[in-house]
Amino acid sequence: MSNQRLLSAPRCSPLAHETLDQGASTRLTNMFKALGDPARLRLVSLIASHPGGEACVCDISGTIDLSQPTISHHLKVLRSAGLLDSERRGTWVYYRVIPAALQQLSAILQIESGVTAPSEVCAQEVSA
Repeated sequence: MSNQRLLSAPRCSPLAHETLDQGASTRLTNMFKALGDPARLRLVSLIASHPGGEACVCDISGTIDLSQPTISHHLKVLRSAGLLDSERRGTWVYYRVIPAALQQLSAILQIESGVTAPSEVCAQEVSA
């Protein structure tokens, strides 16, 4: 059985065939922790779905029931976790989702069918 076939097997998480190093596991943990707060998850969704894929606090504050300082705090946490990038334009800071960060999280989860299979099932699927 080749590793290449195991990598492309449906429902098989990358965790089933390779071990994360300390740095990668720390980065991913920080991203998942940041998204573990409902307000932050919603902020990522609002920014990603905003026209142009970017938004400033002024764009977001009317759509979520949080104060401007609280929104700014959550955006700082998301940026520190590596999920958002920002750019200052005059007095406003515009935020956008970093696609590569979401791709890393998605690759770890691999939820094509709704459930990630244990490694034994992945090996059986590949050999079938």
